[in-house]
Amino acid sequence: MKGRHRRIALAVLTGAASLWPPAFGAPGATTAFAVIVAPGSAAQHVTPRTSALIYRRKQTYWEDGTRVQPVNLPAASALRQEFSQCILGEAPNAMENYWREMYYHGVLPPHVVDSEQAVVLFVASTPGAIGYVSSCPKGIDVNVMFTVGDVPNCPHRAASCESLQGL
Repeated sequence: MKGRHRRIALAVLTGAASLWPPAFGAPGATTAFAVIVAPGSAAQHVTPRTSALIYRRKQTYWEDGTRVQPVNLPAASALRQEFSQCILGEAPNAMENYWREMYYHGVLPPHVVDSEQAVVLFVASTPGAIGYVSSCPKGIDVNVMFTVGDVPNCPHRAASCESLQGL
């Protein structure tokens, strides 16, 4: 997807958030999260470590050559704060200098969408996409790679964020 079509698709995705029931990804519901990837993705073994590489734009392709398309929630989102602190080891605002330097080298930060529903839609419809949500999506074709904490409606279970530090 290029230029104008990508902007239109993102506008549709972020606008589609109002179609979800309010309980899905409700604000303040939990600090646990599930990392999800696009259906049919070559991402077979996404770990917290590979997620950190992806979200720092150090890994930009999957094993099959598909471009990785990470998606973030807004920096002020409590879930983004938790994900960033747990996986990247820093709060989103603490990474501003990192992204200034990366931008100088031609590397853009991950896409940002307005809601968890938009994350799920983006991941479900974008080849190579990866994102995170606070509840395992039901009825949407995405693959859960791992979870941190007790994620509602999700059979996957991972260690706590504290146990992931230093990986």
